[in-house]
Amino acid sequence: MKKIISSLIFIVALLAFLVPRSMATNCPSSDYDCQIAEIQREIDALSPAHETNKQEYSGLQKQLAGLKSRIANISNELVSLGKSIVSREKDLAYTREIFEQKAYDYYKYIRTYDSLLPFLSSETATEAFIEVNVRQRATDMDRQTMEKYAQELLGLKQDKDSLETSQKALAIAQNNIDSRSKFLEGEIKKVESYIATLSTKQEELLALKAGGFQTSIGDTPATLEPCSGPPGSSNFCDPGFRPAFAAFSFGAPHRTGMSQYGALGRAKSGQSAETILSAYYQGADLTKGYSVPDSIGVSGYGRINFEENYLLGIYEVPESWGDQGGLEALKAQAVAARSYALAVTNNGSGTICPTESCQVYKPQLKSGKWAEAVRATRGWVLTKGGQPASAYYASTSGGFTISQWGWTGIKDASGSWPDTAYEKISGSPWFYKGWYKSRGGVSCGRSNPWLTSSDIADILNAWHVLYQGGGDTGRVSPVGECWGGNPYSAAELASIGGYSSVSGVSVVYSNGGTTQSVSFSTNKGTVPVSGEEFKKAFNLRAPGYIGLKSELFNIEKL
Repeated sequence: MKKIISSLIFIVALLAFLVPRSMATNCPSSDYDCQIAEIQREIDALSPAHETNKQEYSGLQKQLAGLKSRIANISNELVSLGKSIVSREKDLAYTREIFEQKAYDYYKYIRTYDSLLPFLSSETATEAFIEVNVRQRATDMDRQTMEKYAQELLGLKQDKDSLETSQKALAIAQNNIDSRSKFLEGEIKKVESYIATLSTKQEELLALKAGGFQTSIGDTPATLEPCSGPPGSSNFCDPGFRPAFAAFSFGAPHRTGMSQYGALGRAKSGQSAETILSAYYQGADLTKGYSVPDSIGVSGYGRINFEENYLLGIYEVPESWGDQGGLEALKAQAVAARSYALAVTNNGSGTICPTESCQVYKPQLKSGKWAEAVRATRGWVLTKGGQPASAYYASTSGGFTISQWGWTGIKDASGSWPDTAYEKISGSPWFYKGWYKSRGGVSCGRSNPWLTSSDIADILNAWHVLYQGGGDTGRVSPVGECWGGNPYSAAELASIGGYSSVSGVSVVYSNGGTTQSVSFSTNKGTVPVSGEEFKKAFNLRAPGYIGLKSELFNIEKL
């Protein structure tokens, strides 16, 4: 019993030291810069401490498991004690009958016994003394039996009281242990979730650098951005230092389905709309005479006529293409837009958004070449299994579309890539571009995408932390006021990765339209990096908004 009580005291005492922890954030949801800065600060604060916390929690879990095991043992002991008490109660009930009979006999005996009777009834004094002695022993035994019963009865009461007290204490301890265990588990999950949220914010930075421009062309043709071109192009700007390195993306996400500039290049090369559609949407049927709905739901506009309103208000490609040898591209675009809208809305019964998240629709309806393309393809729908297909499209794929979302990727060129890529024929400004500005035109003080030898070495050091270990991945972000936070300084990263200079670079492409690997000549020798890993490291560490938009890219050196 003492063992049980001491164990319970130990459990309750331990619970007193289990104190919860909490976290807080201070930035308003609308202050993005503040959030970026605080994200980095919290990563810095949480990352080293969280590892310690996880180790402490692991030990605590073992302690809690031990406590639960001890509680289970105590509970088993109490159950055994309870059974013992029940058994003793039964035994004492029988003993009580004997005790009551003996008490009655003893009472009767002392009331009626005459001490002279043995001497009067015995023939000799010896016999009299023997009888007196026997009677005395019997009396002593009866008295001892009654005293023992009284002690057992008292012990039984004490044990029953202790059992009830212990059971109550055990229930409280068990409840506290379970509650604290659940609480601590919840707190750890909160921290893990919060760390994941911070990692998600870092992914948003990657997405911002990898994306940052509209996926389709829109109504106005894009122009060449100053200083974003490679050497020899009209929009090349010499950075004024050597060696100089710049990352150039072929196309941009999502690179799935039809390339709009590729379709224009194909149209200028003499391909029909049917041929263009069959190239990009392999596995789909071009159903002519499909029964389209009269109307479609458009968010913010209600239900409108499908052919004579919605499709005439699609602003996804420049209408001027129709006068530049690209009418067949407009027709292919009209079929893709019609098919996509029907797929998204379940043949017009649902609603589609009017932005580039779906398809850009404006109530200012077109009446020129676009209207001609829409009416020339009336009833033309791409189908799979008899149902409208989700005909994805984007501005520029870099000469390769990729296999995803139900579509098969293709090499989008008439011959060798990149020289005969259809997007190059059509003059896409995004076919091969060095990106250094945000979608809103912010450049963080950068006037071109060119980087120094030490800049590339810094990115390699970031790659080392991300994929080789030795540092805090949460601190891999651009240095400068544009992003805030507490990123590694160049010196800190160099002390981890050891790269200080880069003198050369070479790129290997895969047959599937991605950069397979990039090799750098560095102060530590030749360093091969997979294209996927370099793209992530580059977009997390490159200064300002310099970024890679595509998995298919090249690194140029001056």
